Amino acid sequence: MSDASPAPLEAITTEATALPSPLVARTVAVDPDDLPDDLLRLLPTTGGASWVRRGDGLVAWGEVARVRTDGETRFADAELAWRDATAHAVVRDEVRLPGTGLVAFGSFAFSAGSPAGGVLLVPEVVVGRRAGTAWVTTVGTAAARLPVRRAPRPPGVVRFADGARTSLEWVRAVAGAVQRIEAGEVSKVVLARDVEVRTQDPLDVRWPLRRLAHGYPACWTFAVDGLIGATPEMLVRLADGVATSRVLAGTLRRSGDATMDVRKGTALARSIKDVEEHGYGVRSVADALALHCSTVDVPVDPFVLELPNVMHLATDVTGVVADGATSLELIASLHPPAAVCGTPTEVAMDMIREVEGLDRGRYAGPVGWLNAAGDGEWGIALRCGQVDPDDPRRLRLFAGCGIVEGSKPADELAESNAKLVPMRDALGS
Repeated sequence: MSDASPAPLEAITTEATALPSPLVARTVAVDPDDLPDDLLRLLPTTGGASWVRRGDGLVAWGEVARVRTDGETRFADAELAWRDATAHAVVRDEVRLPGTGLVAFGSFAFSAGSPAGGVLLVPEVVVGRRAGTAWVTTVGTAAARLPVRRAPRPPGVVRFADGARTSLEWVRAVAGAVQRIEAGEVSKVVLARDVEVRTQDPLDVRWPLRRLAHGYPACWTFAVDGLIGATPEMLVRLADGVATSRVLAGTLRRSGDATMDVRKGTALARSIKDVEEHGYGVRSVADALALHCSTVDVPVDPFVLELPNVMHLATDVTGVVADGATSLELIASLHPPAAVCGTPTEVAMDMIREVEGLDRGRYAGPVGWLNAAGDGEWGIALRCGQVDPDDPRRLRLFAGCGIVEGSKPADELAESNAKLVPMRDALGS
């Protein structure tokens, strides 16, 4: 489902008076040995941004510009603002790799009606590493110095409580959704639940981020505007005209026994219910990419992606972009995919609004980065939490499950609890 036509530039809400013009960015190579093994060590206590996987990626701090957008046109308005800013930017890039040059980090609300809206942030300093090459990008007058940070502090005692609904209320909502699916109203709907968290001390976001990156190295550990997490699902990566999307649907909790997990993985790949759910997600992504691509490649069978806590069915869909679409334009077409909404999209979205009982905020929305050319990487904000901007001792965690015919509400609750494990463990002292 794509967004409507973009609003005029003057209609875009921004927390800065205007985007600086021109933005001046310079990227220089640095000795990889000068960077810490863990890039997240460079982040400040609050306010930084990250996109890290297997030790490589981007971390950033400071803020040159911030653009906020809202409603149905939140993606298109962000695209318009970014295109205008980059058209006048001065970029000196001595490295020329994905993530170098002028970069913005972004995250967007799942629902057009959410007050969370969308945000693009242009940092003052970005430090990156990819395949043995390291660099520092500065914007404006920022100095290209690597900071010395104190070690992250644990949050003290952490208390968890029911969010918008109790577990029992959520199970009842799932049961009602199954009945409506069996009645033919919808084929699949994804229902989310939230958990309220209070920490004893103000949250140092580096604490959960570093634990997530260490425990889930195959995921993309992200931080953008108080949204923190580690997602296994790439909504779209765009580089040199090739778009790639990783679709996940179908989940089993790991047992901790290697032999048993092999059996469970085989069973997951053969599960009619899980393969059907996965198929909805793959088709929705392939159809969305086909709007922009000359060719779209979809593997015949999914593979089993093994994470420390769960296993997923996964498929990597690839397309060759033919219309010059940027990564922001691609996510406007891709969001919301069936993996986090359902199918048919409009009917599933209506059911979510009716029965879910919460504002997802930026949970299950796109999160990632893009460069001046429009290339970038955008994940789906899963396995995540949103820090309260007014109280650093409070945050909300989220988890969602795909409901299809034959889904058992108690099993879906167990699956949602398994998906909450990464963030719950990351917050622990």
